[in-house]
Amino acid sequence: MSGTLTVLRAGPRVTVQDSGRPGWLEYGVSRGGAADRLALAEGAALLGQGADLAAVEMAGMGGEFQANNDLRIALTGAPMRASIDGAAVAWNASYLLPAGARLAIGMARSGSFGYLHVGGGIETPELLGARSAHLAGGIGTPLAEGEVLETGPDSGRTTGLGLAPENRFEGGTVRVVPSLQTALFPQAELSRFEQSTFRRGARGNRMGVPLEGSGVGFRPEGARTVVSEVIVPGDIQVTGDGTPYVLLSECQTTGGYPRIGTVLPCDLPVLAQAAAGVALKFRFIALEEAVALERAEAERRKGLGSLCFPLIRDPRTMSNLLSYQLISGAIAGEDDVV
Repeated sequence: MSGTLTVLRAGPRVTVQDSGRPGWLEYGVSRGGAADRLALAEGAALLGQGADLAAVEMAGMGGEFQANNDLRIALTGAPMRASIDGAAVAWNASYLLPAGARLAIGMARSGSFGYLHVGGGIETPELLGARSAHLAGGIGTPLAEGEVLETGPDSGRTTGLGLAPENRFEGGTVRVVPSLQTALFPQAELSRFEQSTFRRGARGNRMGVPLEGSGVGFRPEGARTVVSEVIVPGDIQVTGDGTPYVLLSECQTTGGYPRIGTVLPCDLPVLAQAAAGVALKFRFIALEEAVALERAEAERRKGLGSLCFPLIRDPRTMSNLLSYQLISGAIAGEDDVV
C-alpha cells in the first residue's frame, strides 16, 4: 500500500537521498547519494526492505512531518531528538506513524547526517536512474514546507525494532590506501600525515570536508598540481596551501590537486558524520587488507537484519528468560522498607 508524507517544516539542508546514480562520471555527474550509506542499510534492516530505497537525509537538523496514512518509519544516522505527537522516541529504531500523527525531529546530538526512512521508500521522480537530490549538480532541491512526498508500496508489517549502530559519530582513526599521487609526497610527509591529529573544518559539506591541523601544510615534491583526472569520494586532495581535503558523495568528477591517499569506502561514514571540530586520524594500510575489509563490511551489512532487537521484549519470545534476575531486591512482607 502506498501513501504520502507531508513536510510541515524542514531544516535548510533536508533532501531526499538514495544510493546515488553511478555510471555518469563521463558526463560530469558524480554518483552523489546519501552522505552516510551505512545509515541507508541500517534503515533497511529496521524495516525489512531493500537498502536501495530513498530516504530523507537531514543535515544537522530535521523538521516536522505528518503522515497522511499509516506509515512505518525508521530513524538512523546521526542521533537527533525525535518525538511522535509530543512523545519522545528513541533513535536507531522503527515505529508505526499513524495517519495524522506528527513526527518532530530536532538538532543532531552528535554526528552530522540523520535519516528518516519510510516503508516502501520515498518515491520522488527518478532522474538519471536515481531519486537523490544532487545539489552541486543542479539535480533536485532541498525539501520545503508544504511539500508532499509519495511513498512506495509497503508490504511489511514489523515495527518496534532497535539496532545498535556502528559508532561513527565522534571521529576516530580512518584507514586509507595509497593513491595515484601518494608517491609524490616524501616519506617524512606521509609519516607526519599519519601521526597528525586533524580537526574537521567548519566549511565542510556534502562535497567534502577540510582537515585542519596544528602544523604546516603537506607538500609533494615538485609541482603542487597534477594533470586533471578522475576523482572519487574518499580521495584526499592536498590543496595549494597544503590543507588535506577529503571528498564526499557530491564531489566533482575531476581534479588537479595531488591525492595523498584514499579513504576506504567502509570508513567514509566516519568522515561524513564528523561534526565541525571533531578529531580525526589516518592510517595507511595495504590494498590487499583494504579489499578484505570491504568484503567483510559488505557481508556485515547484509546481516544487519539479524542484529535488530525488539524495543519492548515479550517474555514469551525470550529463549534465555531463565538467565535474567527477575526477583532481585524482593523482601519478606514483614520486613521494614528502608
